Amino acid sequence: MTGHPAHGPDVHGPVVHDAHTLPVNDNINPYAFSVNLDGQWFLQKGKMIAYYGQIEFQGVGLGRLDRLIAGSFHSPLHVADWVVAEGRGKMVLADRAFDVNSYDLDDGNLTIRSGNLLAFEPSLSLKQSIVPGFLTLIGTGTFVAASNGPVVFAEPPIRVDPQALVGWADCPSPCHHYDHQYLRGFLGQVRAHTGIGGTSGEEHQFEFVGAGTVLLQSTETLMAERPTGTTGGTGS
Repeated sequence: MTGHPAHGPDVHGPVVHDAHTLPVNDNINPYAFSVNLDGQWFLQKGKMIAYYGQIEFQGVGLGRLDRLIAGSFHSPLHVADWVVAEGRGKMVLADRAFDVNSYDLDDGNLTIRSGNLLAFEPSLSLKQSIVPGFLTLIGTGTFVAASNGPVVFAEPPIRVDPQALVGWADCPSPCHHYDHQYLRGFLGQVRAHTGIGGTSGEEHQFEFVGAGTVLLQSTETLMAERPTGTTGGTGS
């Protein structure tokens, strides 16, 4: 799996774009990404903020898209969250001013937090992960994802704070690891008796082993999630 870091022109003042000057499958700035659409892409609802060209948005599950859905979309819990963008033009994707980047899978397998995945090419197949709240992309193609801060790539074996975890590629699903010494200490006792404080990354981690890559966002604050099947606006 390879990632494309966000970048933008080093100029003073605003840059005004049109259909011809928008980047081709690249970042406009760290928070917005331009997809050059010539055919079809899967798109999470509410993540398209503007487009040029002739593009239509169809709900996943419509009859004429049955063949596409059967080949690329296998996540019934998230059907209401996604649409198919179809046509020719340029789409601008963004997500609440979070960092946005594109990534390439080459005959790969990547599992990603469902709220972080913005869009993907139909050459990739989307499946529900056995880990709640995550989706798995399989195959060869490009996808676009958001993160709360820049993404850090790490190799297993590693233990990570669950709230900093964006996803993992080409490695087994993680196991839960609890620091029982910490939990038996004073803060753990307070938490057990009062329920105050929650669980931190120092107490509970996801443990990854084997070959592969783990994707971490550079903060322990999750992107704000919304219930499955609801949208945050009318962007698409």
